[in-house]
Amino acid sequence: MTILSLILALLLEQLRPISSRNRFYLAFTRMANSLERALNAGEYRNGVYGWLIATVPLLVISVAGYWLLVGLSPFLGLAWNVVILYLTMGFRQFSHSFSGISKALQVGDLETARALLADWTGQHTSQMSEDEVARFAIEQGLLDSYRYVFGTVFWFVVLAWLAGPVGAVLYRAASLLAQKWSSHEQVSPFGRCAAGVLAILDYLPVRFTAAGFAVMGDFEDAVYCWRSQAQAWGNYAQGIILAAGAGAIGIRLGQALHMDHTVKFRPELGLGDAANANYLASAVGLIWRSILLWLAVVLLFSLGKWLA
Repeated sequence: MTILSLILALLLEQLRPISSRNRFYLAFTRMANSLERALNAGEYRNGVYGWLIATVPLLVISVAGYWLLVGLSPFLGLAWNVVILYLTMGFRQFSHSFSGISKALQVGDLETARALLADWTGQHTSQMSEDEVARFAIEQGLLDSYRYVFGTVFWFVVLAWLAGPVGAVLYRAASLLAQKWSSHEQVSPFGRCAAGVLAILDYLPVRFTAAGFAVMGDFEDAVYCWRSQAQAWGNYAQGIILAAGAGAIGIRLGQALHMDHTVKFRPELGLGDAANANYLASAVGLIWRSILLWLAVVLLFSLGKWLA
């Protein structure tokens, strides 16, 4: 049921993409904002309370719904898995912006590419050059592929035996709460719980994702960049994804970037050519090959379980 749920959810998401600003995400975001306003008294324990209030009901609903429906019919349990995966996972939640930027750069429309990148990332991009737009888009695409696909898929597969889609719900909720409560450079005591939970959940899937990039790209360069460059990035988990992805594609990411009306100096990640618009398709290809690799691995494990 696990592999079938993943395939059906991916097909559904390709046929009818769901926006990252859909009503469910917006409702959860509003609840997270309300909890922060109500509970944030500058103490760590308040962040723990807020995290539990925000996530436990969702986990209970996902578990109860799965066991209730699978008790009625395995097909209803499968449908529940697909619906929850459809809401929590999705390549198309960010690939639309990525594709639009690629098309705009191909025809030399830098202003449109900047506008699409700004809407996607929420950053000021008006001073970025064409190569900077391409480089930042590739970075965001690699990170979003992890958040929206690989991280969610990993925890869905790991916990599917326990209670259907609970792993996907757990990871998506933890990711959104960390984004809302601990996205600043200086994390407040209230946001440390959300940041800590996400760091724990990220530990294994980040490394599996980087390994997938290495296998489906330039293996030696990906592993070398991962081991030698990732720690220089401010966020180590992101550094692993970006360094391995850059090495696998054969490009250089990071470096100076014109953003927020200033120049941000960042470590260089990767080897090879400077990232430009020509490599956007290579980044998408790497992500899709890695998704297929993960599906193949899950299929092998499922077959082994069925035959045991």
